[in-house]
Amino acid sequence: MSGHAPGHRAVLAAESIAALALRADGTYVDLTFGRGGHSRAILAALGPAGRLLALDRDPEAVAAAQTLADARFSIVHAPFSELGRVLDSARVPLVHGVLADLGMSSPQLDTPARGFSFRRDGPLDMRMDPTRGESAAQWLASATQTEIREAIENHGEERFAKQIAAALVAARAREPIVRTQQLADLVAAAVRTREAGQDPATRTFQALRILVNRELEEVSLMLPQAVVRLAAGGRLAVVSFHSLEDRIVKRFMRALAQPALPRDLPIRASEMPPAALRIVGRPVRPGEAELAANPRARSAVLRVAERTEAPFDPASFARIEPDAWRS
Repeated sequence: MSGHAPGHRAVLAAESIAALALRADGTYVDLTFGRGGHSRAILAALGPAGRLLALDRDPEAVAAAQTLADARFSIVHAPFSELGRVLDSARVPLVHGVLADLGMSSPQLDTPARGFSFRRDGPLDMRMDPTRGESAAQWLASATQTEIREAIENHGEERFAKQIAAALVAARAREPIVRTQQLADLVAAAVRTREAGQDPATRTFQALRILVNRELEEVSLMLPQAVVRLAAGGRLAVVSFHSLEDRIVKRFMRALAQPALPRDLPIRASEMPPAALRIVGRPVRPGEAELAANPRARSAVLRVAERTEAPFDPASFARIEPDAWRS
């Protein structure tokens, strides 16, 4: 959750900035500007020759970024799966660090009109970029019961997905499901029991948000592009907020921290090819003080890797490890 707004705190902010091992004259990318918490901290550490390029798919975040008057900074309205294209357009061949904070910003969650929260009634939208794609309401209106069940089961890890899907299909036959409170009430009626302190709609809302925004695909597409554009010694720092994203990041980093070996071919240790990444430290989670100040940080985990001088071909990587790091 990167940001700088009233009521908003950037999660693992100090740890994320430290992970980049910033150099004063370096070029960096903040893949999720949010409200600018991380971007401002990076700019504060850069010298006059430093440069920061930020991306965000949310038009409101882009508008907030345009108030940041700094000649070293630029913002692009784009999802981070377009990192390579954005860097090509900016004529930036390589960068010294990439930071991706995959969480929602507080303004997104706390604005009822965005439709992300089951705690405040609003239109059932959930798009991070309301100018593209279909809303959650539109998807629910046309998806089959099986598609709804699979989405809630796979993206929400919801054990009552079958009951919820049946309830939603029955409800939409009576009237369209177009409000967040309407959806939350339907889910609550379909879920028999829930963990203490968790709203019955939590997992279903997470599932629909992930689906509507193609969040897992976005991460899977971004990671290889980030490695391709990192200079040797450059850092990739990723903050995840749910296990599905974190699993993709963890498996990707682990896979690239292993030498790319031909299959079924014996090889001496001295002949081992170098790996494209080196994992830096252990996963970092918020401490007690941060959790007390910001309960939304509870699921956050920061993973960091450093680019080596070894070549990396994302196409060949995909052939060697077909989807192994996505599942």
